[in-house]
Amino acid sequence: MANIKSAEKRNRQNAERAARNHSRISRVRTFLRKVEEALTGGDKKVAAEALKAAQPEIQRGVTKGVLRKKTASRKISRLAARVKALA
Repeated sequence: MANIKSAEKRNRQNAERAARNHSRISRVRTFLRKVEEALTGGDKKVAAEALKAAQPEIQRGVTKGVLRKKTASRKISRLAARVKALA
């Protein structure tokens, strides 16, 4: 337990940031799940739309610091390849 005011403030800031990051990661995962569901459904048009919606969210995760740049690139690349292979 923090005894110093600055340490108490730091604990509050850390908790707020952790909640915000958790929300962002969850949002990215939701978009990824929608693409996965569209791929398993087998509908290329729906999968392409889901991927188009997911790409900016994944990139936003990079700019906000919850994903690494190469991780995001890899995820987008692999999903795009799977959507393309659906044809």
